[in-house]
Amino acid sequence: MSEKKLQHIAIIMDGNGRWAKERGLPHLKGHREGAEAVRRVVEMSKEYGIKYLTLYAFSTENWKRDKEEVDGLMDLLLEFLGTQLEVLQKNNVSLKAIGRLKELPEEVYEALMQVIEETAENTDGTLVFALNYGGRAEIVDAARKLSEDVKAGKIDSKSIDEAMFSRYLYAPEIPDPDLMIRTSGELRLSNFLLWELSYSELYVTDVYWPDFGKEDFSKAIDCYYRRDRRYGGRK
Repeated sequence: MSEKKLQHIAIIMDGNGRWAKERGLPHLKGHREGAEAVRRVVEMSKEYGIKYLTLYAFSTENWKRDKEEVDGLMDLLLEFLGTQLEVLQKNNVSLKAIGRLKELPEEVYEALMQVIEETAENTDGTLVFALNYGGRAEIVDAARKLSEDVKAGKIDSKSIDEAMFSRYLYAPEIPDPDLMIRTSGELRLSNFLLWELSYSELYVTDVYWPDFGKEDFSKAIDCYYRRDRRYGGRK
């Protein structure tokens, strides 16, 4: 049994496109249903006492998709930020975002910052959107900022260790995920939280993200508590 309370869940929300394809629907319909799943999982996280929920919403690689799909995703994100503010406020959940955010379309960036500001005082939980995010990009950005501080004489390079490096990541105030869930059955990290997931428990389900519900969420949490987390040591 795991001895550590589950406080942070990260999710790779995969399968929107396949969900739509199997139903003869356009990809964006799958993404729209996926947005509803986000609303559900935010409410379920509060119910289960999960303090942090990080969702892989848009990766640095997703720009390679068809322009129509990318534009549709950005429109959907704008819509989500507008309609889900009430859900976040009702559940006393704050919104944060990680990634190369300033490379997002200006309208999306401004709406994102507005919701982050309006929910900043909420204390029951934190929803983290990984937007224009890549795990390798995060490590590169951290290394760049750290090297600038070394060059400026603010840090002695000999004092650099893992704890110091972690402080240069996008959200150093948020603890590493205890559990990472991936939907749709794919067995890879897809450049998600490469540093932070080093000792996280991994749970993969064949369920597509739009269909991910309370029973699936409960199964993942139950699985986590059945595991023995040793962090490389012995007991």
